[in-house]
Amino acid sequence: MIRTLVLGITTFSFALPAISQQTVPLYRVTVVQRQVNSVNYQYRSGPTKVDLRGTVLMPHAGGDATVESKRGRTEITAKVHHVVAPGRFGREYLTYVLWAITPEGSPHNLGEIVPNSSDSASVTVTTDLQAFGLIVTAEPYSAVRQPGDVVVLENEVRPDTIGRVQPITAKYELMPRGHYTWNVDQNPEPDGPKVSMREYEAITQIYQAQNAIGIARTANAAQLAPNTLSEAERMLAEAQRLQTAHADTSLISQSARAAVQTAEDARLIAERRAQEQNLAAARSTAAAAEQEKLQAQADAQRAKVEADSARAQIDAERAARQQAEAAAAAAESRAAAGADRAAATPPAALPAPRREAVDQKSQVRMRLLESLNGLLPSRDTPRGLIVTVPDQGFNGASLRTDYSERLARVAAVVAAEQGLRMTIEGSTDSAATESLAMKRAYEVRDAMMRGGLPSSSVDARGLGASRPLTSNGTESGRSTNRRVEIVISGSAIGDLPFWDHTYSISRR
Repeated sequence: MIRTLVLGITTFSFALPAISQQTVPLYRVTVVQRQVNSVNYQYRSGPTKVDLRGTVLMPHAGGDATVESKRGRTEITAKVHHVVAPGRFGREYLTYVLWAITPEGSPHNLGEIVPNSSDSASVTVTTDLQAFGLIVTAEPYSAVRQPGDVVVLENEVRPDTIGRVQPITAKYELMPRGHYTWNVDQNPEPDGPKVSMREYEAITQIYQAQNAIGIARTANAAQLAPNTLSEAERMLAEAQRLQTAHADTSLISQSARAAVQTAEDARLIAERRAQEQNLAAARSTAAAAEQEKLQAQADAQRAKVEADSARAQIDAERAARQQAEAAAAAAESRAAAGADRAAATPPAALPAPRREAVDQKSQVRMRLLESLNGLLPSRDTPRGLIVTVPDQGFNGASLRTDYSERLARVAAVVAAEQGLRMTIEGSTDSAATESLAMKRAYEVRDAMMRGGLPSSSVDARGLGASRPLTSNGTESGRSTNRRVEIVISGSAIGDLPFWDHTYSISRR
């Protein structure tokens, strides 16, 4: 069966090497489009041949492949010629690899093609595939898992190829150029020593191992696959030791190939772990974004609840305010109605003669208060006019002479008005001095009587500390509380202080 695989037409541009510090490949290759046929070889129908034709990268190359489908396997013997050294496509290219591509696009590394001094090579391999196409690519080492885009040979169905022909277009991916690149900053030697083919193969295998390990390192295998990379480096060191010891070239190639394979495993492990890390980071970022989303939703819900609560509170306050305003309006309405009724009912006025008598007594009260204040501190209270003899007016229980004279003049002022009585009250700052309060009260009473007042109009008593004017916490306060007060009352001055007035009570 003949099937069609999609390849790419390959174009390349030649670039001159830079001076001494050249680190880029000599050729830049761009794959555009190409087709290769896939053949479904008939089971146990005998050997058949397909041609291997050079691409535009190596147009003079050619060859053929003999394919025979046997029980459990398919044997392939490929022969190529005019295959130049792979280094012409770039310094990273050290060998050629024969690939089988299934119609589904899955590549299978069949083996390495090593041209001899005549630029020819032959390789015999087996595969479990039955339908496949054949291509040859230039690679940095033989153990690559994905074909690169430097395709130099591809199969071409011959008229005598045995198999059922059915055109199938299969797509497969070529590894982008540079994926298997490890450029070393050094100048290659233009001409090396001439060696045998077996030595050439051994040296090439060591170079491939170095290439594979370098490429694995660029894939961060030292951090992501350190054990596998260390094993590859150990195998390379063993191959180099065997080379230095001039051991058999087959042993050197064997150790170098094992190093290549192990380094490729390290590269794949590193790439997969890097992908896993990127995936884990993406998942972590997605989880964080989801958490932020949930947090934002929770915050929004909480804000909504708070806003609803605030609105409810505002509504409740508005209702309460409206209720209070309504109650106030009702109260104001009732008050206005009461005021209207009060205005309609004028207050009862005192009879004119009584009002004149009250005014006359108030005038006497004010005149008497004015006279008394000229002698001793006096004040008008609902109890009557009160004249105060302070603590400094006494020497113990006895009146000082100057205060005794003042009291005589107070007695004369009071005696000038008819119908007045005096009650003399002695006060101290503590209960222990209650007797002192009584003695001082009688001392003042005697002075008033010497001033001309009859004994029947003057009473005296001691109140002790029962009526303090201020706190006893300070000496000044205690001195203020140690006093004698003369309370003057009687019909001549009325019952109201001059600053007060009568109030009428009318029934509404």
